[in-house]
Amino acid sequence: MEDIVPGTFFNIANVIFRVPPLFIIDELLRIGLGLPGENVVLDSEEHGFKIAKVPDTAVNSVASLVSNSLIEPFDFGHLTYKMYLMIVMKFLCCCLGCIAAICTFMLCTKHLMTVYLYLLSVGVIFVSYWLNVSTMKAIIEYVSTQGTTTSILDDILWLNLKYILNEGPGFVVIQNYILQCILSSIFCYFHLAPRYAILQKLLVLSFMAPSILGIYPLPTQVLYHAPVFAALLPLAVCKFVIWYNGIAMLETIYMGYKYARSFINHYGLSALAGTEWIRLNVPCVLRTFWMLRVGGQVVEILANHYGEETFTYYVMIRTLLVNGCETLTAVLGMTSIISFICHYIGCFFQWVLLTEDRDEKSIGTVSAVLFYILALQTGLTSLDREKRLVRLCRNFCLVFTAILHFVYNIVNPLLMSLSASHNPALHRHVRALAVCACLILFPVSLLVFLWSHFTVSTWLFAVTVFSVEVIVKVLVSIAIYSLFLIDAYRSAFWEQLDDCVYIIRSFGNTVEFAFGIMLFVNGSWILVFESGGTIRAIMMCIHAYFNIWCEAKAGWSVFMKRRTAVNKINSLPEAKAEQLQRLDDVCAICYQEMQSAKVTQCNHYFHGVCLRKWLYVQDRCPLCHDILYKVENIRSNEGNNEAVAVAQAEQSNREENNVSQQANEAR
Repeated sequence: MEDIVPGTFFNIANVIFRVPPLFIIDELLRIGLGLPGENVVLDSEEHGFKIAKVPDTAVNSVASLVSNSLIEPFDFGHLTYKMYLMIVMKFLCCCLGCIAAICTFMLCTKHLMTVYLYLLSVGVIFVSYWLNVSTMKAIIEYVSTQGTTTSILDDILWLNLKYILNEGPGFVVIQNYILQCILSSIFCYFHLAPRYAILQKLLVLSFMAPSILGIYPLPTQVLYHAPVFAALLPLAVCKFVIWYNGIAMLETIYMGYKYARSFINHYGLSALAGTEWIRLNVPCVLRTFWMLRVGGQVVEILANHYGEETFTYYVMIRTLLVNGCETLTAVLGMTSIISFICHYIGCFFQWVLLTEDRDEKSIGTVSAVLFYILALQTGLTSLDREKRLVRLCRNFCLVFTAILHFVYNIVNPLLMSLSASHNPALHRHVRALAVCACLILFPVSLLVFLWSHFTVSTWLFAVTVFSVEVIVKVLVSIAIYSLFLIDAYRSAFWEQLDDCVYIIRSFGNTVEFAFGIMLFVNGSWILVFESGGTIRAIMMCIHAYFNIWCEAKAGWSVFMKRRTAVNKINSLPEAKAEQLQRLDDVCAICYQEMQSAKVTQCNHYFHGVCLRKWLYVQDRCPLCHDILYKVENIRSNEGNNEAVAVAQAEQSNREENNVSQQANEAR
């Protein structure tokens, strides 16, 4: 337990420390990296919440100046040049901020803690400065009302404490004094400069100086500038830390570069990405970032709109969904949440099926990749709020149908295994069939809902194809499962089973291939006439290669192998009943009795179905490894068949002689 608690705390800290850089990147992306555009603010309207669009301040000011004719054309050109220069500088600063946030995100935990300690020190300085400025304003106002010769020290000496505490800045000074003591202690404890005794005392004095000077009868200008001079020493210490550790920071960056380069040379870029993905714990960090982001928006909505007549939780959820995918980082966070949910959906079905499929890719991972590709392909972040909500719901439907396919990939091998192995555990059969029933009912319910609430569109066609495809695949699996169960309860060998299974699977594969072509045509229509894009074109090419070309090539290869094997088997002679009775043996491939068999050229007997499956692998006899089939047999005629029959008769006589000779030797 003592080892678990520090490890857990370290993991939590490792996640929490990496969230702030994501908020910085998200905010920079939300403002469009400083480019002129529209900023989003939360507003309310008659029917709920909306994202109101506010024009950029610089552009708005320029437009107002032009409309009011306050500047000449030459000045407008000069101002436009300055405006463009400002936009470029703002864009460069935002890009540098993104790069710095990404670099901070990539740091190891030890260096990340050092960065946060330094930022904490700088933050303490600015908080101290803000408190000192507020206190000095109160003191200056008090002195100005009392006269130029009056100060807080004079009132204290005249024992006007009641006046100072009630009407004067007494409480403000005391409060600032206490807060400055706390802030100076925090700064002296956390700053990264060498901790010399005299430096520590001077730092405490610099924090406390404005509060001390404020009670003396000093000129107003001195009191006004006292907070600035008080912050100089702490700022100098922070600047010294940067200069003092500058070489160490450059060495750290260089060592990280050398490590990445060496790792890529030895193991490849994908291995480095996978290692860093695990080290940084990216999915958990993204989930934490998205939940904190949404949590902040929930607090903002409830604080501003709770209790209003137009407030409803349904509208709030819609607003959160729209805001939850307005930037690329927000989409990544939502993707991580979807991956988390889909992962446990897969775990639930594995628990129902009493199976563990560790070798297969996680449903959560594949669903996350699919959702993010759909978000990029449809331009989710660039849509307005209403279209974004509609597109988000459509992407959810597509991900849901993909989850159904993933669940089918889990239940299908289990269903085949239960039927082929004659598993007597009834509860496992019931569980598998119940999951198959869900895989039929869920897409049917989805299609009924969608077709009753939406008009015909390319998106609805795609969802329908995916849903019908999973229904067909489940029905094909159930049909093959039923055939295997029937074969298990048959006493005789069922030679037509392989043909029936092949026909059913061919039907399912043909339907799946046809659906792939339909999806390609549907995607091409979207690409050309609705919403084109580079990502969509790339995905179309990938779909055309893997789901159409590769599937067609594999299906044709299987068909040709089966056709060749059937031709080879049909060219072999059929064993007669007296030959099988005299042989009184089982098939050497399946070890079942032979009521019918094929005779090879090496005079061995096998089931025709078993021999056909064997020919898918090789053309040699399973027993003697002789060639089962020769090419010239394809062009054989009746004379050749008679020659084969004569050869078989001679071979059978030779075997009978061998048997009689062995019997004589045994005697």
